[in-house]
Amino acid sequence: MINDFLQQIYFQNRIVDYLVALITFILLIISIQILKNILLKLMKNWAKKGINKVDAKFVKTFEERLNPFINLTYFGAFYISIKQLTMNQQMEKFFNIFVITILTFFGVRFLISLITYGLEIYWVKKERDSAKKQVLKSTITILKLILWSVVFILLLDNFGVKISALVAGLGIGGIAIALAAQSVLGDLFSYFIILFDQPFQIGDFIVLGDYKGTVDHIGIKTTRLIGLGGEQIIFSNTDLTNSRIRNNKRMQHRRIAFPFGVIYQTPLSKLKKIPRLVEEIIANIPGTTFERAHFTSYGDFSLNFEVVYYVNDRDYKKYMDIQQEINFKLKEVFEKEEIEFAYPTHNVFIARKDKNNYQEIKLLPK
Repeated sequence: MINDFLQQIYFQNRIVDYLVALITFILLIISIQILKNILLKLMKNWAKKGINKVDAKFVKTFEERLNPFINLTYFGAFYISIKQLTMNQQMEKFFNIFVITILTFFGVRFLISLITYGLEIYWVKKERDSAKKQVLKSTITILKLILWSVVFILLLDNFGVKISALVAGLGIGGIAIALAAQSVLGDLFSYFIILFDQPFQIGDFIVLGDYKGTVDHIGIKTTRLIGLGGEQIIFSNTDLTNSRIRNNKRMQHRRIAFPFGVIYQTPLSKLKKIPRLVEEIIANIPGTTFERAHFTSYGDFSLNFEVVYYVNDRDYKKYMDIQQEINFKLKEVFEKEEIEFAYPTHNVFIARKDKNNYQEIKLLPK
């Protein structure tokens, strides 16, 4: 009697065929779960032993990223099980379309998950830059849009839809949009140049001509700086990629060159002492490296010296503190040595009619 029940036919299949399909599906699901558990257990053991640099955080992330692939295998098991049954042509066509759509959906999700994971590992986490996470979200969004668009067109083609006219229309529309939005597309491509070439990052202090400030936001169209006065300065990305940018945050040390002048009445012996005095001042200040100090030229009203030294730090405030200390000590030492700094003066010699000599008149600036 059980055999008669199992041989009954419903929708072109016996009950026993349905049972076989169900058992096949259950066995495949069990096999997938067993393989998944074995793999995760093996990786957790590696993490505990420190084999191949596998850690617990990596195992947890791998388990999260594995879910789309597991869902894909579930539908694969379902497809294999149902294919054992007999279906009419229309039903089989509908089923194939359904399965292909589902498998493609989860396949694309799994691919996006892998791409996202790869970018996070080798771009954000590798360089330990949390600011790049904001940029990464925009990149992933654009990649998803492109990938889903391509997959949608391929699905339509597999389902028998003639997409040649659609592709041609998209091509013509794309050209029209590109011509109408050249500046926008230019900024978009410049955004990707900034993204991958990384001339600067969020938090960097950069200088562009007369503008300087800290990078606050890198967008698809514009990049925003916070100026020294607290104001927001907005540049298009194209302007930035076409400009010469000085990135002060990546400065390892700061080279400083500053001039000063002394009066012409300074004796030669004291002129020769000045480079040594300057060197002693800078050498005794922590965080500096003295390079040179030279008597460079005869000016209109001064004997000119040039000093070059390095501040072993990129902090601008620290540089200004050091320069201020140098100026104070230079003033102090020159007063002790009775060396006078020069200031703009003009000497005018007037001839007297009654004598064969001249009177010197010194004109000082107002």
